[in-house]
Amino acid sequence: MLVQDPADRVLVHLRAPTKDMWPSRWDLAAGGVVTAGEDWEAAAARELAEEVGVTGVPLEPLGSGRYEDADVAEVARMWRVRWDGPVTFADGEVVEARWVTVNELRELLATEAFVPDSIALLGPHLFPPA
Repeated sequence: MLVQDPADRVLVHLRAPTKDMWPSRWDLAAGGVVTAGEDWEAAAARELAEEVGVTGVPLEPLGSGRYEDADVAEVARMWRVRWDGPVTFADGEVVEARWVTVNELRELLATEAFVPDSIALLGPHLFPPA
């Protein structure tokens, strides 16, 4: 899920150093794995609550996609949510979060390590081709 506030700022968060995949990297997606038999949208709502404490918001579908690199191969469904409340990190998977404009996100991408799948899958929704 791409989390944005009413001013279109993006919530980016720093993954915990204990994460199996891409520890201590910044991420612009709140999400995770769908368990066997779980509905995609239910999984999205669950992961959004677990990772950043956002609940009770409508999920705006952004489509689906695939991502593959040397570390992972995944099929993803993407949503955008609007949130202007506090964020919390109840499960320990996130250690820091901040709201950034799209221009600030571009600057962060040039200086910080980000999770590659979220950039590949959600980046086109933030940085449409010219």
